[in-house]
Amino acid sequence: MSRTSAADILCIGAQRSMTSWLHRIMVAHPQTWAFPNFEPLTSTSKEAHYWDWNHKRGEDWYRVLMRPLDDHRKSLDFTPEYAFLTDAQIAECKQINPTASVIYILRDPLARAVSAIRMRTMWVTQNAAADEHRVTYGQAFLDRCANARISEHSAYTANIERWRRHYPDLTIVNFEDLSRDPLPNIKRIFAQSGLEFDVLSQEAKDTIQHRSTEVVWQTPHYELDADCLQFLNGATFAERQSTADELGIEFTEGDALLAGTT
Repeated sequence: MSRTSAADILCIGAQRSMTSWLHRIMVAHPQTWAFPNFEPLTSTSKEAHYWDWNHKRGEDWYRVLMRPLDDHRKSLDFTPEYAFLTDAQIAECKQINPTASVIYILRDPLARAVSAIRMRTMWVTQNAAADEHRVTYGQAFLDRCANARISEHSAYTANIERWRRHYPDLTIVNFEDLSRDPLPNIKRIFAQSGLEFDVLSQEAKDTIQHRSTEVVWQTPHYELDADCLQFLNGATFAERQSTADELGIEFTEGDALLAGTT
């Protein structure tokens, strides 16, 4: 059996927006397939990183990586860095994956940026005691912002505009809705990805229900100095406004962070 698309379901982010959680949910469906873990070429069995790390390996490499052992199953590539591919790269993605379903989870840009900085600080200071995890404003903080690609990961409206030119049926999910009421959103994502939920066995439904309560890749909740928070607020404020104005999505996580209630 020939396959039209190398990857059947693409999740393009956003980073720190439950993409690993959603991947664990979707691989529990018997009609999906996750490629083997080939770190460091891939990031676990979730992120193929074809268009950033592995493009030099060629289209055949990607097709072999993504091909399920059973061609009737849908292959998954959940790589958040795909969100800010160029128009030409997305056009190539469309050529390789013409029938793919594309999912984009949007999280409050400020809250997403804070989570990304906490994650990177955790990597740098992973052997430090919990009370030593504190982010202060300075060059190290600015370097982490640059390495975390805060602007690119948070540029939702521009990213969506590029992707919709090639995938007009792009599925957009609000992180806050997904975390607050997961099961209806899981069912919607399944349906828009060509997966059935109601016909699943009770065992499969129970697995999905259990995994929907899990937290994946939770970072320690250590403090960012007020100057750091205000810097990130300034860097993401315009995108919070444009997401509300152009997409009708209003986030609340950032407001809670600024108010000091989370």
